[in-house]
Amino acid sequence: MYSEKVMDHFSNPRNVGELPDANGIGEVGNPKCGDIMKMYLKIENDVVKDVRFKTFGCGAAIATSSIATEMIKGKPLSEVLQLTNSAVVNALDGLPPQKIHCSVLAEQAIKSAISDYYRRKGIDPEPLVGCIGDCDSCGCHE
Repeated sequence: MYSEKVMDHFSNPRNVGELPDANGIGEVGNPKCGDIMKMYLKIENDVVKDVRFKTFGCGAAIATSSIATEMIKGKPLSEVLQLTNSAVVNALDGLPPQKIHCSVLAEQAIKSAISDYYRRKGIDPEPLVGCIGDCDSCGCHE
């Protein structure tokens, strides 16, 4: 059912925990399945210098969080913002159809953290990040 990569990232997740000096924090959840992801980014000169995550959820949610952090660490924000849930799924050598939403949460958590980073700098994140569906945060549907 799960690829070796999914099992590896679930059993040995990378970049787990909080990042005390994070300057971008994003949290997203899926009420249908109960998964919650929180991403912590340390961004310097528009490059993700460090990243950590805390995920409450299934093995696929943990695996997608883990691999997503590896995919963005050391990358410029312009590249990180191009990350898609499909790229996360491909990096894990696939996910069962009923678990694709976990990859969507990973993408949204990263974009939520980047939005937080821009807000802290006094910059409207929506033109740069787009709407991440977190309407309490971005006010996109008000």
